[in-house]
Amino acid sequence: MLSPERPLPAGTRPASAALLLLLLLRGAGAQKGDGCGHTVLGPESGTLTSINYPQTYPNSTVCEWEIRVKSGQRVQLKFGDFDIEDSDACHFNYLRVYNGIGPTRTEIGKYCGLGFQMDSLIESKSNEVTVQFMSGTHLSGRGFLASYSTTDKSDLITCLDNASHFSEPEFNKYCPAGCVIPFADISGTIPHGYSDSSSLCMAGVHAGVVSNILGGQINVVISKGIPYYESSLANNVTSKEGLLSVSLFTFKTSGCYGTLGMESGVIPDSQITASSSLEWPDQTGQANIWTPERARLKRPGPPWAAFTTDGYQWLQIDLNKEKRITGIITTGSTIVEYYYYISAYRILYSDDAQKWTVYREPGVDQDKIFQGNTEYYREVRNNFIPPIIARFVRVNPLKWHQKIAMKVELLGCQFNIGRAPKLTMPPPPQSNNDFSMQTDKTTSTPEIKNTTVTPTVTKDVALAAVLVPVLVMVFTTLILILVCAWHWRNRKKKAEGTYDLPYWDRAGWWKGMKQFLPAKSAEHEETPVRYSNSEVSHLRPREVPTILQTESAEYAQPLVGGIVGTLHQRSTFKPEEGKEASYADVDPYNSPVQEVYHAYAEPLPVTGPEYATPIIMDMSGHPTAPLGVSSISTFKATGNQAPPIVGTCNKLLARTDSSSSAHALYDTPKGMPGPDSSVELVYQVPQSMPHFTGS
Repeated sequence: MLSPERPLPAGTRPASAALLLLLLLRGAGAQKGDGCGHTVLGPESGTLTSINYPQTYPNSTVCEWEIRVKSGQRVQLKFGDFDIEDSDACHFNYLRVYNGIGPTRTEIGKYCGLGFQMDSLIESKSNEVTVQFMSGTHLSGRGFLASYSTTDKSDLITCLDNASHFSEPEFNKYCPAGCVIPFADISGTIPHGYSDSSSLCMAGVHAGVVSNILGGQINVVISKGIPYYESSLANNVTSKEGLLSVSLFTFKTSGCYGTLGMESGVIPDSQITASSSLEWPDQTGQANIWTPERARLKRPGPPWAAFTTDGYQWLQIDLNKEKRITGIITTGSTIVEYYYYISAYRILYSDDAQKWTVYREPGVDQDKIFQGNTEYYREVRNNFIPPIIARFVRVNPLKWHQKIAMKVELLGCQFNIGRAPKLTMPPPPQSNNDFSMQTDKTTSTPEIKNTTVTPTVTKDVALAAVLVPVLVMVFTTLILILVCAWHWRNRKKKAEGTYDLPYWDRAGWWKGMKQFLPAKSAEHEETPVRYSNSEVSHLRPREVPTILQTESAEYAQPLVGGIVGTLHQRSTFKPEEGKEASYADVDPYNSPVQEVYHAYAEPLPVTGPEYATPIIMDMSGHPTAPLGVSSISTFKATGNQAPPIVGTCNKLLARTDSSSSAHALYDTPKGMPGPDSSVELVYQVPQSMPHFTGS
């Protein structure tokens, strides 16, 4: 717990040993002191620790850190760990923070305590801060780890924070510079993700999202963990193998990390050159040449190797135009018999292959030395933060194992700022030992140009513009042909119907069409047709059969003499004995008088009634048929009277609307008593009815 500084009694002073040590160190010119641990002081952020952190700090040490940011900004300080012994009430073991630097500085606070949790930020009043650590005699204490940034970075975290400290599934944080620390571990790699126990900021450096010198913003996404995490070396950070974790995290990036064509072959062999190539005869006398075009990553076979092993060798790649280059991946020879690899190198870039610039990190006045391979086959990745905008890239080996040999791939994306392209000449031929190229060692960083990649228009667009309308016309024509064929086929079927009915006879046409419908539809046609007396009385003889044909009744309807006697319909009753039963398909209107044959009716439905019910019609309003025409009836007179012969006339019983006294007889099944049980009812088969043209 934090022990606040207690005021000293009047006339007393702190022990002189620590003060004397500080004065001696300052007098000797060791202004930072001997108590400083891991320290990276960037222009906007940084990290500092006490000596031996996280182990116990030694006795009698002192260190001061002077922090400066841009004018007009202020500094905020955040502690990731604080463990300073407070047994002496902050007299000999403490941490002090000052506003300003030098004699005019003013104290912000003095702190000590074991396991102290300092959640709040310490803010300065100016752009300069001094942090002083003092240790005297003590028994325990790890010391401290602190990070700082400008006050506009409200989401500052420290190098010790990991994903398990945050509950959000996605969040943004600001990582300070200097989070590549030897006492922190990470497990995993991109794109699979990192274990939730890994340091967020150190993993961000490994992934190439932020720079260890500059720090930066990270966008973290939490997801479900995986059983195994791979190890890899990237940006001078080695991730370790890890086992199953509850969750993992990945980083959202701009997406400019694609390969630029070494492995895929987009970059032709003619655009890959080198200072020299290794050549020697094998056992059979064949010449083996490890030429520059062999420097393609993941390609089988030998790599590129330099003939001379010195610091003036280079491998050059021409990208054909300016591109945004965000990283590089290298391997050694990848052949176990030849254990060759490059362990350190520089990167140079140019727009014209004449004037070269050595890559440096922002704010650093020294060339950036990239960590190379540590063995001959494993890939090592390094990222450029900020990225390089150039056409030509050179790799200059500085350290190697046995011989200079490597395979390489560049990472990045297209780049176009809408300016006129530069006219560049191909690089002049170089001798084997010629490395006297012009270089500019400047402290300025490569220009960062944020632009949108212009899509490339190819010949496929013009081809598609021609083919699409043609295909649409072809498909439209085929559809029209199919529709016409279908319509013609339907018209032909209508013209060649089963009953050969005229097309203009709508009722007869619909009757014929119904025969082609499923059986289920036929069931709905068995509904009896009922016409009132008034409707029948107004119909002409020719209209009656048409109307009767519109809907099929449940039972066969008898023909009524005197009304439809001129229409030769197919009879549904058994003919008289002695006459041959057959069908007669004759025209009821135009044919001469012919003999009419009656046909048998088709069986009635199983579920229907056994006998037919006659239609009872009021005949009072119609003229009586001629005497020579017999009326067709479905009834037999009472008694044992014989059926009438042709020429006689049986009067059809009718039921009037006024409920007359006339008694109508209805069909009654055999064996069942009728309306008058004393009178026996018999059924009469229909008689043939000849067609008379006159009386």
